Amino acid sequence: MKKIYILIVFLFSGYTMHSQILLSLLFGDKLNSDGIEFGLDGGLNWSDISGLETSDKLTSFNIGFYLNLRLKSQWHLSTGILAKSNLGVDKLTSNELNFLGIIPYEENGTYSQKINYFIAPALIKYVFKNRIHVELGPQFGIKYRAWVEFNSETDKKEINIKEFNKDRINFFDSGIAIGSGYKLMAENGITLGIRYYLGLTNVYRGFKNTRNNSIFLKVNIPMGGGKN
Repeated sequence: MKKIYILIVFLFSGYTMHSQILLSLLFGDKLNSDGIEFGLDGGLNWSDISGLETSDKLTSFNIGFYLNLRLKSQWHLSTGILAKSNLGVDKLTSNELNFLGIIPYEENGTYSQKINYFIAPALIKYVFKNRIHVELGPQFGIKYRAWVEFNSETDKKEINIKEFNKDRINFFDSGIAIGSGYKLMAENGITLGIRYYLGLTNVYRGFKNTRNNSIFLKVNIPMGGGKN
């Protein structure tokens, strides 16, 4: 029970990297067996918010952990948490800034909406004998921070300003994720994959049909498995 309490505390703390290390130290080989695979999940994602005038994608880095459970033969349940992840959109228009209550600055620059979520998928995965897999299922997000970021760069100065607006963002996000990937080695190997997320809930309060969309390029690295 002591390990479970420690796990819960660190999962929801702000020290993301510390929690990844702690999880691997606490569980190690116990979470990697014939039926369970545990490890680090990281990569890049490109996101936008449908229903807005802009459709420029926001590029972000994400990291967390994954847990893969073998259900029967080649069927698996894939879950985990991306503890550091951003969704949002780049290059907001003047109409969108007005809706968000952002007064534009005199300097020329770009505005982007960035939203930090804890992202948790719950996907059914089918693994073919050639180590290629396909996956489908719901994905959930819990917002913990959001801001509009202004960036401007000239020969004389560089400006980066954040105006936090998490009160304009709905707390909960959910949708459907579909993906595919390939495991490089049969046992305890790195998995490379791609996943598309289609949000089904509104991002902004009072702004209908604003939904998250994102493409994730993923790398899964198992931890603690094998004889070593």
